[in-house]
Amino acid sequence: MKQAFLDKLIARLDRIDPGRLQTHFLRLAQEKGLMETIFHAIHEGIIVLDREGRITYANRAAGTLLGFSEEEAVGQPVRRYLRHIEWERVVDLNPDEWARLMSSEIEITYPKQRFLNFYVVPLSAVNSEEAGAVLLLRDITRDRADQATVLESERLSAVTLLAAGVAHEIGNPLNSLTIHLQLMERELRDLPRPQRESLEDLLSVARQEVARLDQVITQFLKAVRPVPPHLEPDSVPEVLHETLDFLKHEIRDREIEVRLSIQEQIPKCHLDRAQVKQAFFNIVRNAIQAMPNGGELRIEVRSNDQFVGIAFADSGPGIAPDDIAHLFEPYHTTRPEGTGLGLMVVQRIVRDHGGEIDVQSVPGAGTTFTVLLPHDQRRVRLLKAPDVQAEAKEGLPS
Repeated sequence: MKQAFLDKLIARLDRIDPGRLQTHFLRLAQEKGLMETIFHAIHEGIIVLDREGRITYANRAAGTLLGFSEEEAVGQPVRRYLRHIEWERVVDLNPDEWARLMSSEIEITYPKQRFLNFYVVPLSAVNSEEAGAVLLLRDITRDRADQATVLESERLSAVTLLAAGVAHEIGNPLNSLTIHLQLMERELRDLPRPQRESLEDLLSVARQEVARLDQVITQFLKAVRPVPPHLEPDSVPEVLHETLDFLKHEIRDREIEVRLSIQEQIPKCHLDRAQVKQAFFNIVRNAIQAMPNGGELRIEVRSNDQFVGIAFADSGPGIAPDDIAHLFEPYHTTRPEGTGLGLMVVQRIVRDHGGEIDVQSVPGAGTTFTVLLPHDQRRVRLLKAPDVQAEAKEGLPS
């Protein structure tokens, strides 16, 4: 609404009859209603601040982003909803400094974790006599997630390019070493027993290290040269039982107690049996290695309308919050003997099956990996219509 229109209206109030006055005020109300409708329809948050840094107006998007209703926010200091910013200094800033300081990104945790881009415009930039500012907020959480996906894709591409060279430069010498160690073992049989025993110990160490290096390369190539899954209807509990059976000796030697809970009538999923078994193997092995002095591994298999969920909860020391975000990155590991590729393989397999993986950890209380795999009986769940009469009765005094 233009200021000139308001000035003319006020100047002519004494010469306007009631009918015309009503017409002018209706026009004002319509323009105000139109502007508010437009502001409420915008996805970006808009907050108007006075010279004290208090909110004089907020649209619906701002309330959704920061967790308040527009009515209750009016008159409140903006620092109540956006802390760690010196709003008094912001409102008093020289206009030349706005572009330098006040276009930024922030992370909020209430009402939900989001990343916001905000930009502050002084009202004096529009009218030199106006004090205060307009705060514009935009949710960039999805943009951040898309950037992370692109970075991950670029990182995997770089690792893939490196894989061919690694396989060629290390794989062939390893094969040669293995053959020569076998030849040395044959030659040792002709030596006297005292000399043979000491050399056999050294030879055993060398063969173990070669085998360990070969395993690292094998995991590396599986991670960077994924094979598309061959999907067939299969039973998740059966695959899980086979995995645990394969690891039973290591589980027993490390004094791990496995508690298995499987819901009845778990629907089948379209799986690549070998790949899902590899994912389960990596998760269980990680859990076992997190409990070197023994412990408990609880595995639960449940299903809902869309997914079969497999939760692996260990009683280990847990994972530090700073490490959680990097768990699925290549070469990131918290163990000296780890390769940092096992969980990367798990994530790729689960995603290739159209599933999801989640990690929850409490330092000192253990870690839970939850794998969600879409099953063959997925269906749309119809929500029950609300009982209007019952809700009305609940609002009545007894």
